[in-house]
Amino acid sequence: MKNEQIIDIPQLGKVTIRQSAKASRISIRLKPFNGVSLIIPQHGDLKDGIRFLHEKREWIQKNLRKLEEKEQKLTIFDEQTRFQTRSFALRISKHTNPKVRLLLKDGILQVYYPSNMPVSSPEIQETIRYGIEEALRMEAKRFLPGRLAWLAKEHNIRYQNVTIKNLKSRWGSCSATNNINLNLHLMRLPAELIDYVLLHELCHVHEKNHGPHFWARLDIMCNGKARQLDKAMKDYQTKIY
Repeated sequence: MKNEQIIDIPQLGKVTIRQSAKASRISIRLKPFNGVSLIIPQHGDLKDGIRFLHEKREWIQKNLRKLEEKEQKLTIFDEQTRFQTRSFALRISKHTNPKVRLLLKDGILQVYYPSNMPVSSPEIQETIRYGIEEALRMEAKRFLPGRLAWLAKEHNIRYQNVTIKNLKSRWGSCSATNNINLNLHLMRLPAELIDYVLLHELCHVHEKNHGPHFWARLDIMCNGKARQLDKAMKDYQTKIY
C-alpha cells in the first residue's frame, strides 16, 4: 500500500487513505475542504480500514453535512465585504489594469481587480486572500510575540522561540523543546480568544498533553474560564473566514 492514495467509497465519495508511522490505531479525520481521511498504522491492513469506514458510515455522513455547512461560511469577497482587524480594513475596487493589484497603506488593504473580470472568480478571490494573509502576517509579527512574552512573564513561564506561521489547522503549537508556533489567523479572533490560545500554548511548556493536569493549570491561568473559552474557539476556523 502507498503512504497516501485516494479511493472512492460507496455513499461516502472520495476518501484519502494515509499510512502513518505515528498512528497506533485506525482513525478517521474530517476537515473543511479536505473531506474524509482514513489514517492507518504503518503496518495496518487496508481491508481493516475500509471495514472501519463502513462501520462508521452514518457518523461520517452526519459530520460531512456539518462540514459542508462550515465550508459554506467561506466569504466571497466583493465591494460590500466588511473585513477589519486591529491594524487594517479591506477595500475592494475595480480598475482598468488587466492584473489584480494590492496596496497596504495607512490602515487600508486596497485591492484593485480588472473591470472585465467578475470579483467572484477564483483567481481574484485567491489573490484577495493572499493579500489578507500577508497583511495578517505583518500584524501578527508586530503583536503576538510581545503579547506572548507579557503573558509568559505574568505566569512565570519560560519558552524558547516564537514563530508566526500560516498553519492549516492549528491555532498554535508548542514543541518538545518549548518552541512556540502561532497562527497568523489569530489576528482575526477577539482579544480574549487570542490570549486563550497563547496561554494554552504556554501551558504546554509544563504540560505536554491535554490531561487533567493541563486543564487544571490552564483554568487557573484563564481565571476559571478555560473550558468556556475553548468552546468559544469552535466558532472560528483557521482557513474559513
